[in-house]
Amino acid sequence: MFLTHLSCPRCGAEHDSEALTNLCSCGSPLLARYDLDAVRAAVTPASLAGRSADLWRYRELLPVRDNTHRVTLGEGWTPLWSADRFGAAIGLDRLLVKDEGLVPTGSFKARGAAVGVSRARELGARHVAMPTNGNAGAAWATYAARGGLRSTIAMPLGAPMITRNEVIAAGGELILVDGLIGDAGKLIAEVVASSAGDVFDAGTLREPYRLEGKKTMGYEICEQLGWRVPDVIIYPTGGGVGLIGIHKALGELRELGWIGDKVPRLVAVQSTGCAPIVRAFEAGERRVSPWPDARTVAFGITVPAPLGDELILDALADTGGTAIAVDDAEILADLRAFGAAEGLLLCPEGAACLTAARLLRSSGWLASTDEVVVLNTGAGIKYPETVGSAGA
Repeated sequence: MFLTHLSCPRCGAEHDSEALTNLCSCGSPLLARYDLDAVRAAVTPASLAGRSADLWRYRELLPVRDNTHRVTLGEGWTPLWSADRFGAAIGLDRLLVKDEGLVPTGSFKARGAAVGVSRARELGARHVAMPTNGNAGAAWATYAARGGLRSTIAMPLGAPMITRNEVIAAGGELILVDGLIGDAGKLIAEVVASSAGDVFDAGTLREPYRLEGKKTMGYEICEQLGWRVPDVIIYPTGGGVGLIGIHKALGELRELGWIGDKVPRLVAVQSTGCAPIVRAFEAGERRVSPWPDARTVAFGITVPAPLGDELILDALADTGGTAIAVDDAEILADLRAFGAAEGLLLCPEGAACLTAARLLRSSGWLASTDEVVVLNTGAGIKYPETVGSAGA
C-alpha cells in the first residue's frame, strides 16, 4: 500500500494517515496522498486486466494496508454502456451511462462505505456514525455490520423508506430527524461529542477515505474506455464526494501517465429546489451560502450547504466544466422517457443528469459529437414512486 499522508487542500497542512482523522484544523476536508512514483513502478494498466472485477483491482491506489481489514461485498466494476436511442432523441451521438445501481445496497455509496469502513476498522474504529439522505447511511450500516462495527445513522423523515429498512436490517441504530441532512448532522455531532472518543464521525468528507472509494468510478470509466477519457462526465451533486473523487482520480491517472493530458469537462447537476453549487458557480464565488427551504424529488442531492464546496467548484474550474440546476418535473419526464427508450429505470438523481445533458445540448454547451458519460448513481427500483409521479 502506497498511502503516504493526508493533505489539506485549503491550507496545505500535512496530517498522519495512520491515525483516525476528521477535518483539518482549518475546517477543510483532507485528501489521501500516495507515492505515485512507487505505484508506477509497481503496477501497469495492463497488469490490472487479470484482477478481480471490483474496485479493489486498484488496491495500490487505495488506503487499506492489510487485506485482512478489507470489508467487501463485491462492489465496483459497474457497466458503462451506450444509450443510443435516448441519445439520438436529445441530439447526442455518443451518450454513455455508468450504472451504479448494480453495486451492493443499490447505490454508488457502497464504494465509499467499503473503503471507508475498511480503513476505519484498520485504524481501530469500532463504532461509526453519520448523517445521511438515505443511501449512504444504508451502505455504511451494511458495511459496518459486515466488518463487525456498530453504526449510528441519522436521516431525515423524508428519506426513502427502503434506506431506513436497510439500516435496520443491518443492525444499525437508526435515528429519524424532522428536518434536512444538516439537522441530522447536528444530532450526529452531539452523539460523537458525548461518546468520549468511542464513536467515529464518518459524515460526508469528515473522514478522508469515503472519497477514495468513490474515486474508483473515475478509474473504471477510463479503463473501460481503453485508458482514455470521455469529453464530458455529468454527475448529480449533493455532498459532491463522487465528483471530487472522479476529479482526484483523473489527476492521479495523469500523473501516473496512464491517460493523456486531455481532461473531461465535469458537470455538477443540482435541482432548482436545492442548487447552492450552481448559485456559487454562476456568481464566481469560492464558497456556497446555505440554500433555504431545500427540497427535490432527487432526495439524494438535497444538501443545502455541502462541506466540500471549494473542492467541487475547483473541479469544475479546473476542467472547464459547469454547474446546472434542473426542474423536478423535467427530471421525472426524462426518467420515464429514458426507461421507455433504453429499458432501465434510473434513480431520480441519475435522471437529473439526463435532463442536464438534454439542456446542455440544446444550449450548445454540448456538441452532438461529444462523448458524454452520465452517472446513474443508484437503482431506480428503490424509488418506485417516481414512475407514478411521472404520470403513469
